[in-house]
This record gives sequence, structure tokens and C-alpha cells, in this order.
Amino acid sequence: MTLGNSMLIPILPRMQSELNISPFQVSLTITIFSVAAALFIPIFGYLSDRFSRKVIIVPALFLYGIGGLLAGVAAALFTSPYIWIIVGRAFQGIGAAGTAPIAMALTGDLFKGGEQSKVLGLVEASNGFGKVLSPIVGSLLALLIWYGPFLGFPVFCIISIVLCIFFIKEKKKKKEAPPIGKYVKGLFSVFHQEGRWLFTAYLAGATCLFTLFGILFYLSDILETRYDTVGVLKGVILAIPLLCMMTTSYITGSKIGKNLKKMKTCIVIGFFLMTASFATLVFFTQLIPFISVLVVSSIGTGLVLPCLNSLITGSVGKARRGFVTSLYGSVRFLGVAMGPPVYGWLMEWSRKGIFYSTAGLTLLVGLLCLLLIHAKESSQEKDENTTTLFKKFQLTTE
Repeated sequence: MTLGNSMLIPILPRMQSELNISPFQVSLTITIFSVAAALFIPIFGYLSDRFSRKVIIVPALFLYGIGGLLAGVAAALFTSPYIWIIVGRAFQGIGAAGTAPIAMALTGDLFKGGEQSKVLGLVEASNGFGKVLSPIVGSLLALLIWYGPFLGFPVFCIISIVLCIFFIKEKKKKKEAPPIGKYVKGLFSVFHQEGRWLFTAYLAGATCLFTLFGILFYLSDILETRYDTVGVLKGVILAIPLLCMMTTSYITGSKIGKNLKKMKTCIVIGFFLMTASFATLVFFTQLIPFISVLVVSSIGTGLVLPCLNSLITGSVGKARRGFVTSLYGSVRFLGVAMGPPVYGWLMEWSRKGIFYSTAGLTLLVGLLCLLLIHAKESSQEKDENTTTLFKKFQLTTE
């Protein structure tokens, strides 16, 4: 799933010149993918709860590959391929809706307790690893032809489909899924009881991805325009902050277990590091110091995301987990969708404005997490299928 946007980041300036389109139009190739995914993720989440995770993931991967093939073939054969590239990216976004968010719910089904947090940390690290590889792979494929990354998507999808078919073994459902009316009523009950902290967590996840892809979009542009850095070297530089985020995600997921206070602490510290990094970037224009300070924000993101994954995946029982985690996936995709166009606009406005406004946003969200999430040990654990595992979180406003 992470290849969908990150692999195109290095080629966006080249795409703009090849297609003779505006910066806003080229940013839409990221936005349309993410918006389509965000719209369809809740639908696939419900279907995965009603049927099974695997039966959603495999067809979604097929659609994802077809969308990439359409965009690549259009770029190769048509004189004005932009609209077809957008259509292909929309198909890819719909396909992506049935991949990683459903995989997160599947992880919640297959693993329990501290092992679940560890594996979810590995899932987030895999997400980060995909982001690390993506700029490098995208740059390498673009050396062959600028639209090479589009044609790479079907290959990765075929590999994923084969692995999913033969190696994912789901547990059989013990009973039929509830009808949609009862299912929706149960969801309203979940959000009535846990809504304030869930929505805060959703906002935190969206903010992390919004700032991450916004800054990557900015970095991709200045690497070419200011530092004259292109090709594989550009991909490697873009991968540095992502590598730090991936490593931090893996370590965080392996250490937090089911310790709710530790999760909240990591989230707050993570947003503090992001705020400090973004506010400080204003003072650095040389590439090496700039990347060094940017890495601090990536470490902060790596602290936040695995904790959010564990909180949200464990917030409801298996019967509704697909929808709740998918809704989280939707807001993350919306964060990705908003990043490039918003930062493209900010780049035309003010360099200082980019970093100060980003720092203000992460500070605000960090404060919301600090104030609205209160860890409190419960006296007993209730049945997973009827109540939330995270009743331990009582959220209050002061």
C-alpha cells in the first residue's frame, strides 16, 4: 500500500515537465489515490467484518495492479495521458482501501495481548519500510522511463497476491455476522462510549501522515530546484527520514506491550519531538543539517503511529474491528491526500510559514492527546465481542 504514493514522490517534478501540467495538477496524482482510498476503506472494512479479511485483500490487490497498469500504458501510448493517469490512480486508491487497513484488522484477529502490540509495531515498521524503499525503487524505475513506477505496481501486486493466497491462514468465523442494522447499532454504541478518544486518535494519525507527506513533497521539490539532486541519490535522501521512522516504529511496537500509560507517553513525546523539529527547520537551509533536524520529526512519528495502531485495533471486538480500523485508515489516507496540495500552496506563500504552521498543528494535536487521553486501569476485562478492550481509557475534558 505504501508504494502507492511514496514511489511517485521522486518523479513528480519530472511528471510535471513531461505532461506540461501545473504543480497543483501533479499533486492530484497523490490526492486522488488517497481520497479514493479514504472513501472506500469503510466499505471494505464492513465487508471484511461480514465475510473475511482475505476475501477482500486479494481482489483489492488485483484492482490496485490494474490501476497502475492503466496509468503506465496511458503514459506510454497517449499524447495527453493525464486524465487516464488520474483514472488509474483512482482505481489504485480503491484497491489500496482493501489492503493495509484490512491487514491491520487481520493482525488484531490473529494475535492477542502483548504479542498483538509487537506484531502491530512490525506492521507499522513494514509500512515504514515500504516508504523507505519506495523513493529508491521509484527513482530506479524512472531511470528506465519516467512512468516506470506505474508499470512496477502490477509486479508488486502479483507477488503480494501469491503470498496472501498461500500464506495467510484465517481463523474460521464461529458464527454468522450480524445484519447491517444490528452492526451499525453496535458501531454507534462503540463510538458513543469511546468516541472522544477514538476521534482524537484518528486526528493524531491523520496529522502524522499529513505532515510526513507534505514535508516529503516539499523536500522532493527543493532537492531538484535548490540542490540539483535527481535520480537514485534523490531517492536515497528521501528515504533517510523514512528509515528512521521505520526503525523507531519497530522498536516502539516491540516495547509497549499493552501498557496504556506507556502508549500515551510515547504519543505525547512523539508530537513534542515533531513540534520541536518543525519549528527548528526554519533556521536551516544547508541540506545535511536540514535532513538531520528533519529526522527528529520522523522519530516522533515512529513513536506515535504504533501506539495508535494498538489503541485503535484493540478498541473493539473482532466483530466490528474491520470497520473501526478501516475508518482509521481512511483518515490516514485523507492526511496523505491533503499533504501535497496544502504544502504546494504553502511553498508559494512562505518557507517560514510552512514550518511554523506545521509546528503549530503538531503542538495542538499533541496537547489534545495529552488532555483527552487518560490511562486508568480497569478492575476487570470484559468480553471482547461485546465491549471494548480499551475501557481502560477514560477520556475527559478539563
